[in-house]
Order: sequence, then structure tokens, then C-alpha cells
Amino acid sequence: MKIYGLTGGTGSGKSTAARRFEERGIPVIDADRVGHDLLAPGGAAERAVIDAFGDDILTSGTIDRAKLGARVFADPEALQRLNGLVHPALFGEIARRVGEYALQGRNAVIVDAALLAENGRKEDWLEALILVTAPVEARVARLRDGRGIDEAESRRRIAAQTDPESKRAAARWVVDNGGGLVALYEQVDAIAETMLNDANGL
Repeated sequence: MKIYGLTGGTGSGKSTAARRFEERGIPVIDADRVGHDLLAPGGAAERAVIDAFGDDILTSGTIDRAKLGARVFADPEALQRLNGLVHPALFGEIARRVGEYALQGRNAVIVDAALLAENGRKEDWLEALILVTAPVEARVARLRDGRGIDEAESRRRIAAQTDPESKRAAARWVVDNGGGLVALYEQVDAIAETMLNDANGL
């Protein structure tokens, strides 16, 4: 089983690339979706996050991810505190899901996570890293048009994240998503073919 990482800043098109990898037959574990499950009612991190951030992040008694996001992206210390609470459970659940795919006989799996290679180095448990990049203006436009996040908030969120360029040296593949969908798919398809060949020993 070869584990590949997929990373990129918010609005880069990483999720679109992930869907294309799945279409090419490579399973993707979405760390953001796993994190969503951990914060849901009864989730492993729910109580600790409420205790840390208070009732201001709740809507109808459950964690409101929009409120929590607005809070932590405006405060680097709050973001660090949230990551400290969520990450141990997050990576434990990712490891469990990787194990499930291995039992199914899969030879390759992708972990889609914005927080990979944060120190500029690929994690030791990854076979290789894929970095999706896009110009800041394109990212702002995608956040505005795709998620309804206004320009000021979009720029705050982009600025709060590690500069994707700092991860370029750690990546085996860099996908330039400054063009259209066809160009993105062509790059992903070529990477997927190489990954499947590597995983199958070809």
C-alpha cells in the first residue's frame, strides 16, 4: 500500500483534483470530511472543541463550522489550539481508513489534507506529495463564487494558511490550476497513471 498526500491552499482546486483522482480509480481520504465527522454531535473532538471555544461557535447546540472557521482564521493562536485538539483524533481515523483500503487489496490511496508538509518537508509516512497551486486572485474568486465567502474573508483565510510555495520543494508533483478544468484534468490523469503503475510495480 502506497500512501500519497494531496495538498494545496484553500481555493486552489484541490478538491476538484481529488474527485478526478477518484474517477481514475484511486481512493481519496478527505481529511476535512473526517474532521467534520469529529466535530459532529458525538464526534471524538466535539466536547473538547466546545470546551475550548465556548458556546459562541454553536448553532442549535451543535458546532457551526462557519462560526468556528471565522474565529480561528482571524486568530493564529486559536487556529493552533484547534489543530492541537483535532489532529490526534484526525490522524488516528485516517490511519484506520487507510487500513480498511489495504484490507480491500488497494495498492494506492491518497490523503487529501491542507496541513501536509507544513514545515516544508514531506511526512515520512507518505510515498510522495502532490501540491495543487493557483494564483491568489483565482483562489479568491473560487472562494467567492463557489462558497459564497466575501473577498475580505477569503483573503484572511488564504493569509492564515502556510504559503503553498513553501511546500513546492517537498512535492513530487506540482499541479498548476491557474488554467481551466481540462488542463487540470490532464495533469491529474498523468499523475494518476504514474501512481497506479508505481503501486502495481509496473
